[in-house]
Amino acid sequence: MTLMKRSNDLFPSLLDDFFGRDWFNSGQTAGLTMPAVNLKEDENNFEVELAAPGMNKNDFKIELDNNLLTISCEKEEQHEEKGEKGQYARREFNYRSFQRSFNLPNTIESDKINARYTDGILKLTIPKKEEAKKRASRQIEIS
Repeated sequence: MTLMKRSNDLFPSLLDDFFGRDWFNSGQTAGLTMPAVNLKEDENNFEVELAAPGMNKNDFKIELDNNLLTISCEKEEQHEEKGEKGQYARREFNYRSFQRSFNLPNTIESDKINARYTDGILKLTIPKKEEAKKRASRQIEIS
């Protein structure tokens, strides 16, 4: 996947904003794993791909507050082995969680964001507004 940087001053680089403004809840240290993120931009959309294997789509929470997109996930697992008299011989708890936030530009269609989780990858498609899409160049006739 190739990351492209835009030099157009009308639209600040979304990728700079994605990578420059990444926060997570520092209070979550046990079981915290920051998933890898791929960012892609084409003519019509921005795409965010987040690697989170072993999760279920119901483990994710995706929120958009103004232009702040926050993706969080929390998963709790328990493993118990019982001894002879029903007492615990071994009991393990595993908590995995993360939170990532990204500032989105004003040039997106926030009502049309689509998310799906397949094969360990959470993929968000963020459509651009018409005015943000690159227009084909045209020849202007002089009158």
